[in-house]
Amino acid sequence: MSGDEFLARQRLLVITPHADDETYGCAGSMARIKALGGEVYVVLVSVGDLGHFADGDTKLVTHKTRLDEFESVMRLLKVDDWDVLFTDAETHLALDAMPRKQLVGLLEARGRLSIDEIRPTMVMIPAPSYNQDHEALFRACVTATRPGVRGQRHLAPMVLTYDNTSLFWQFGEDRFHPTCYIDISEYLEIKIQAMRLHASQVRPEIYHGSPESLEMATRLRGREVGVEAAEGFEVLRTVL
Repeated sequence: MSGDEFLARQRLLVITPHADDETYGCAGSMARIKALGGEVYVVLVSVGDLGHFADGDTKLVTHKTRLDEFESVMRLLKVDDWDVLFTDAETHLALDAMPRKQLVGLLEARGRLSIDEIRPTMVMIPAPSYNQDHEALFRACVTATRPGVRGQRHLAPMVLTYDNTSLFWQFGEDRFHPTCYIDISEYLEIKIQAMRLHASQVRPEIYHGSPESLEMATRLRGREVGVEAAEGFEVLRTVL
């Protein structure tokens, strides 16, 4: 089976801690799956008002701004549906303070686009990092996608963690090591366009998370496997 044939059959659920993490990690893969006829659903866990450092000062970026940007990206990528779990400032950047059971319950069964509801064939979750929301969500996702007795709960056959440009700031065994690559050579432009739609997050070119740096990082992943551009993932589970 070719890569296109395989991806065309997927019902992908992307779980993203914040608006823009989905774009850094897997916007190209989402676009490719949709273009091939597959399904894509996105759960944004937390978005809130937040002060951003800029030019030696801070500026307030509201959750409404972030949500508007996120929704424009979802429309660009033509995803089938998306949901947002939390929009309060108290939860944003404090998922590590939330009982894991509460978060797992939303991802597993109680959320509108939960695993039980969507019954995905593939789930993409954030890799753990120094960001406390990413770390907490990663662990909740691992719990929510745990194996179970067939017929009693849905078992997603594929669970992958996705990349982020900030993952260079990890050390030793915690470093991100892709074991699966998706060729997005034909979808690199839409990935960068999606990043630019997260306008409040756009930084100067030298910044590791800028659109220009994101393009370089995506092309570098491609060079690792001999294609123009790729997104890298660590495989947590594959059941064939």
